[in-house]
Amino acid sequence: MPGSDEFYPPAQYGWGWMLLAIGILAFLVFATWLVIFLSRPRRSVTIPGESDAPPLLTTDVLSQLRVEYLERIQQIETDYRERRLSPRHANLELSRVVRTFVNEYSGLEAPVLALDDLIARGVHPALIDAMGRHYYPSIFRQGPAIDPLAGTEAARTVVRTWH
Repeated sequence: MPGSDEFYPPAQYGWGWMLLAIGILAFLVFATWLVIFLSRPRRSVTIPGESDAPPLLTTDVLSQLRVEYLERIQQIETDYRERRLSPRHANLELSRVVRTFVNEYSGLEAPVLALDDLIARGVHPALIDAMGRHYYPSIFRQGPAIDPLAGTEAARTVVRTWH
């Protein structure tokens, strides 16, 4: 082969490239530290004498939900007694309120399920009774609607006994 038989040392990097590499490594270390620092959970500092309210318990939320729906049922009964709602419309509203309560309380999609679907899912008997004896006949059958006052008691039973 033509050429000289001398060995040449490998080319050396300039000092600028070394500073750039060290800068990039320093930036990566800082970014990692920043992500860890900002993503860790915060410790809450409580000041003595500040209101130490206990955390809201699940049972408190559920009992509040019951109270809210019992008030809605009472409002429907009041509207019916004051003749702002017809018997058929009062039963329709009671059905809607009871189904919405069941949905919010347990996650069961009661507002969109038919009575047969509710029976097939084995829901609480109070709901089946209220739907089958009061709301369905009043809403869907021809002729006079069933007295909504009995439907309000059935709705209260569902709200009080739902598990």
